[in-house]
Amino acid sequence: MKSLSSELGATTARSSDQPIPFFRPDLAQEEVDAVVEVLRSGWLTTGPKARQFEREFAEAVRARHAVALNSCTAALHLGVEALGLQPGQRVLVPTMTFAATAEVLHYVGAVPVLVDCDPVTLNLDVEKASGILHRASTQGGDKLRPGGIVGIMPVHVGGLMMDVGSVTALAKRYGLWVVEDAAHAFPAAWRRNAESPWQWCGEGTADVTAFSFYANKTITTGEGGMAVTADAELADRIRLMSLHGLTRDAWERYSGGRSWDYRIVAAGYKYNLTDVAAAIGIQQLRRAEAMRVKRESVANLYLTGFADDTDIELPPASENRVHAWHLFPIRLYLERLTIDRDRFIDELRECGVGCSVHWRPLHCHPYYEKHYGMTPADCPVASTQFARLISLPIFSNMRPDEVERVVTTVKMLVRKFRR
Repeated sequence: MKSLSSELGATTARSSDQPIPFFRPDLAQEEVDAVVEVLRSGWLTTGPKARQFEREFAEAVRARHAVALNSCTAALHLGVEALGLQPGQRVLVPTMTFAATAEVLHYVGAVPVLVDCDPVTLNLDVEKASGILHRASTQGGDKLRPGGIVGIMPVHVGGLMMDVGSVTALAKRYGLWVVEDAAHAFPAAWRRNAESPWQWCGEGTADVTAFSFYANKTITTGEGGMAVTADAELADRIRLMSLHGLTRDAWERYSGGRSWDYRIVAAGYKYNLTDVAAAIGIQQLRRAEAMRVKRESVANLYLTGFADDTDIELPPASENRVHAWHLFPIRLYLERLTIDRDRFIDELRECGVGCSVHWRPLHCHPYYEKHYGMTPADCPVASTQFARLISLPIFSNMRPDEVERVVTTVKMLVRKFRR
């Protein structure tokens, strides 16, 4: 069997010497200068830059309060902790998500109730969540007793916001809190229809919204996250628990001749963000919308390039969403191919195209199979869609020629392995 490289000819063979990465951080001289400034300041840990980042990020998402943390996982964990999640209580979580969304529930001894995904958006299926809640309320007695369902954790897959109005209405109907996993969704917005106002992710879209600044996210601090909320008490609790439950952090104790003293009022965690990371975040934040527009341009090139290809399903877009385009997931029509998804990825990588899969659904991981007895049949939509998914490279400094190479390679692979 001929390799795809030979089938594409010399151009692809030459380009394979320089693989296209799955992501490439978009860092400018301003980020370098900001880090150097912090290093020279003599204050490296949580301090004035972290506080500045919090203020500017809150303003960017139109939130009242923001707390900078060392990961989105930390933001999710402290969010559910601040809301008083207790051991044995249950929380609705989409099965189509990364480990962290449900993992933080285990930290406090709570139980995730996995919900299947919408077949188009891959976001949590609100109707199925509603069905679970209806059955729990009619068959399970008081939902607020230990073991009852007390919260819901929506995830905006790839940066396409789900209908948060439906989530809010569902939560209100059943008295649930909402902690929103927005690891992919900055900057992103939704509206119900063309006559409705835009609402930005974090702008009151949940009791607590958790953002990620991991290396491959739409803005990055290397590692980092942010919890935002409209509730001052929740923000105070999250801040307190982010640093050992201390009443005052190091900046408050050691700057400006203030007292060294502090009190431990809770058994907290070590989740604070450093000023070094925050300095990067401040500069990234100032370019966030420009980088989002560039990612959108890449997505539009993909959508145009694949428009006439009937062998792959493209990600949905909507005039009622501002899409963050953290991911560009395609789905293969496997019945039309002679190879499966994993072999397709191997072929892409052999041709120098970085790619990934988002995600193996939680119910298909050994942990959930072992501890909850789950099988692929428990969330059939997610199981089916997972087998078809491939995330193509998309990042703000991706060049048009790189996009063209990806499109050409995918099309040639489809042609090569078509039934």
